[in-house]
Amino acid sequence: MPADRRFLEHVRERLAEPGVGAPAGDDGLGPSGPGTSSAVPAAVLVPIVLRPEPALLLTRRTAHLRHHAGQVAFPGGRIDPADEGPVAAALREAREEVGLEAGAVDVLGLSDPYRTGTGYAIQPVVGAIPADVPLAANPHEVAELFEVPLDHALDPSNHQLREAMWQGRLRRFYAIEWRDRLIWGATAGMLVNLSARLR
Repeated sequence: MPADRRFLEHVRERLAEPGVGAPAGDDGLGPSGPGTSSAVPAAVLVPIVLRPEPALLLTRRTAHLRHHAGQVAFPGGRIDPADEGPVAAALREAREEVGLEAGAVDVLGLSDPYRTGTGYAIQPVVGAIPADVPLAANPHEVAELFEVPLDHALDPSNHQLREAMWQGRLRRFYAIEWRDRLIWGATAGMLVNLSARLR
């Protein structure tokens, strides 16, 4: 079995197991956290780019957006009533934001749900995409696309737990640095959870 096939099967198997159950940082309150019933359902695609050394495809949101402007994020957004669940929502958002066609995504499974301090209940959908898949960033939502080595993003030694005051409350959140990039908040928290799941 080729190495990349073994890797994909490993990811599938680990995602099929029961969830870690421990959300990362103070930003994620988990399924039993307060206000879960009123949280806005959302989904993101966690795209693993199949290179000799696998990478993660990430976006930097445009500066004019009302929510999370300029932040590093996975393609994703709210689950619409017309979506047939989180997988369909994540694939739709990826097509709208980065021009990634659903047929190019090998969906590997669902990672642990993540509840944000801003009221979203996010379902991460992990998928593998070819290295040469054509992409086109939607300029209204995405300022740029870039990749981070998967090993770097999932290495616990790169997961920094930080604190900051936000709306009068001390918040704890994860951050992952890569060269001149800073991945933090919900995106970093979902990667911390994925790292724990795949270990």
